[in-house]
Amino acid sequence: MDVSNIAQLATSIADTGNKQAVGIAVLKKAQDIQASSATALIEAIPPVPSAPRLPSNLGNTINTTA
Repeated sequence: MDVSNIAQLATSIADTGNKQAVGIAVLKKAQDIQASSATALIEAIPPVPSAPRLPSNLGNTINTTA
């Protein structure tokens, strides 16, 4: 095996490791952005209005013979 081939292989392996590290960093940044966007959307949902005060007898039975 030639020495230049060994150096080229070592450089290629190191370059691949760097590319993977950069790819992982970009992926984590994208996930952080998506998480903050999702949080903003969830917080933007208006609160559910409360139901009007109904008498206690309403909503307890269902008329199945109608």
